[in-house]
Amino acid sequence: MDDVCLENGQGLEQLAVNTIRMLAVDAVEQAGVGHPGLPMGAAPMGYVMWARQMKHNSANPDWFNRDRFVLSAGHGSMLLYSLLHLCGYALPLDQLRHFRQWGSLTPGHPEVGHTPGVDATTGPLGQGVAMAVGMAMTEAHLGAVYNREQYRVVDHYTFALCSDGDMMEGVVGEAASLAGHLGLGKLIVMYDSNEISLDGELSLAFSENVRLRFESCGWQVLRVEDGNDLAEISEAIERAKEDTKHPSLIEVSTVIGYGSPNKAGKGGPDGPHGTPLGTEEARLTKLALNWPLEPEFYVPEPVRRLFAEVGRFGAVANRAWDELYDRYRSAYPQLARQLEAAIRGELPDDWEAKLRLEPGGRAAISTRTASGEAINQIAAMYSGLFGGSADLETSTYTHMKGFGRFASSDYRGRNVNFGVREFAMAAAVNGMTLHGGIKAFGGTFLVFSDYLRPALRLGAIMRTPGIFVLTHDSIFVGEDGPTHQPIEQLASLRAMPNVTVIRPADGYETIEAWRYAMTHKGGPVCLVLSRQPLPLLEGTRRGANEGVARGAYVVSEAANGSPAAILLATGSEVALAIETQEKLATDGIHVRVVSMPSWELFERQPQDYRDKVLPPEVKVRLALEMASPFGWERYVGERGGVVSIDRFGASGKGATVAEAYGFSVENVAEALKALL
Repeated sequence: MDDVCLENGQGLEQLAVNTIRMLAVDAVEQAGVGHPGLPMGAAPMGYVMWARQMKHNSANPDWFNRDRFVLSAGHGSMLLYSLLHLCGYALPLDQLRHFRQWGSLTPGHPEVGHTPGVDATTGPLGQGVAMAVGMAMTEAHLGAVYNREQYRVVDHYTFALCSDGDMMEGVVGEAASLAGHLGLGKLIVMYDSNEISLDGELSLAFSENVRLRFESCGWQVLRVEDGNDLAEISEAIERAKEDTKHPSLIEVSTVIGYGSPNKAGKGGPDGPHGTPLGTEEARLTKLALNWPLEPEFYVPEPVRRLFAEVGRFGAVANRAWDELYDRYRSAYPQLARQLEAAIRGELPDDWEAKLRLEPGGRAAISTRTASGEAINQIAAMYSGLFGGSADLETSTYTHMKGFGRFASSDYRGRNVNFGVREFAMAAAVNGMTLHGGIKAFGGTFLVFSDYLRPALRLGAIMRTPGIFVLTHDSIFVGEDGPTHQPIEQLASLRAMPNVTVIRPADGYETIEAWRYAMTHKGGPVCLVLSRQPLPLLEGTRRGANEGVARGAYVVSEAANGSPAAILLATGSEVALAIETQEKLATDGIHVRVVSMPSWELFERQPQDYRDKVLPPEVKVRLALEMASPFGWERYVGERGGVVSIDRFGASGKGATVAEAYGFSVENVAEALKALL
């Protein structure tokens, strides 16, 4: 049967390309759902990347110096799964037969950490390109820091494959602008240009000149006219590699669903973008490609041998790098130890003991100020801290003093100027974290977390531990008014699985929030910080070290030790709760004040601890938070209440606005008395 395929005019590499196509067709047919069009059209470029141009080792999928690959057009997942299987990754043919089925290693869209060889979770279009930018930034930075003459131990490319749909997403524009500005010459984006989107012809919604857009952003743009010409695709990638000063976009003109006699090149409901070909059309496609009708999921033996050679080449490249690294370790032992620790995500042994707030006579500081001090203390101890803000460095206090700016002129800098590109910033932070070797963070105002939310969600799905510094956390933003005053953002962030939100009450809690964020590995951490100064509290000085990591703790006990009620608060409202506690005490009402910087951390505590902080027998509870009350009912119970905000903010002095919205000692005290 293998000989029949070759005798029907297919060279060995063309046979390999058609194997990729037909594995995708069979898998989608078997599942009854999926996207066969992209894998069929893009199979040649997928083959060239994985078999000719990329450096990877199926026996060691996590090899640090491998080329990274991001399938930004994640709906074409069967292209990637077919390649991973053929290249020898731990993805047996039976897993392709169970495409999109419960418990399989071949979910509908690629998932990092789930399928061996997948470098990023993709599906929401556009984000893969932005994550690839973050990976390329990390490679450039680590190479500049650790490489030495004759020892280029961090030296690889980042590849992405995107679609026409990706090109319409705004995040691609943000990411392309940033990548071009930074001159990321080892970033190569393959553009599957088939002129089709889900609804039909691309011309229904898209007619811009992509070449001019990317060239204006500082990219080298190449075009392959025949998406089936393996030599032309390979030559374009070689040209991309030769240009070390500019990222490269390679537009490859393809035919969606190539090989299907009746569906190739079509869009809309009659096309192959997002539906199986159907039994009869799959049969006709096999006939058109001179492919055996039986068996399904057929891999010719010559193709197996071809990809075995690809595997051997990857193993040889990996061993060569190992040998290079051994020599590097001998020549530069301290650098090697530092790089190895960075790859493992290890922090210096004594960093926690040295991380602390120095009040310096200050009675009050904003939590963004304390965060800035924490960032700089950590940066001085740990060379892997890398990040910046979306053009808000002077407001978010995210600058690391003395550590330079990451720029095309010097990639050693650790401060990243992301520009006003919140979405791309967060997606790049995801990519940086996926690459490894650094601890990445990004900063903006809390209200603008709306702009980066899709990337935060994808980071939560991937459990990438990026840190997001979100300042200007309440109506105390003041004169900037309702557009800049967050209301619903806290509730929406807390609703997202795998995201840890921490809103510290003062400088002491902020230091502890950073201590937790630096060691957390299970997903993104959002640090929600104040613009205005907040008093340094005695209760947090004593209790924050343990209390923040547990999500909530008693920051001020009732004077008589037997609370009639509990005041719960986060952030700036903790100080208000303590003031109210003092006021109530003069009226003979004794209450406990609980600081609850993180709901998520509190929910992870054993029940006995939670009951100790919030005794079930104390039914009267009042929560204070300058945000939507949504969710607080779980903690205040049936007899409780919430002093919160259920409308948008207003322009005025922060203190004036806060009082007008009910955040005063008198109003909070009356609210608690009403509950009693």
